[in-house]
Amino acid sequence: MRTVAQVSAGGVAYRRRADGAIDVALVLVGAKRRWQLPKGIVDPGETPAATALREVREEAGIATELVAPLAPIEYWYVGAERGGGEQVRFHKRVHFYLLAYRAGDVRDHDREVLEARWVPLAEAEALLAFPSERRVVAEARALLQP
Repeated sequence: MRTVAQVSAGGVAYRRRADGAIDVALVLVGAKRRWQLPKGIVDPGETPAATALREVREEAGIATELVAPLAPIEYWYVGAERGGGEQVRFHKRVHFYLLAYRAGDVRDHDREVLEARWVPLAEAEALLAFPSERRVVAEARALLQP
């Protein structure tokens, strides 16, 4: 089976409430209805940071600004190439960023997302489907709550 490298980017988008508590934006996607961080494939000529800002805007419906890079994650999976192509083995690297909320509403997410919502930071890790994304949120929590 052929191997294809794939690069994506996304973010831990957060907001501080008036009481000082922190929420993060999560998205519910796919037939298996998994809670995830918003992310997507880096387009040609686009930087991972620009992709993270774009994907959070598209998938979570909110505009954010870059605060800090977070540790990237890597994983392997088997799937079809874009356009219904052959089955290939993907080696995926996802760049994540800590992103501060600026404007928008999570109800304005795109069609590929079933739901986007603000989740208290303390509850976000438990909702996320993948351990690697839970580690990313833990890293963000450490930066936000010294």
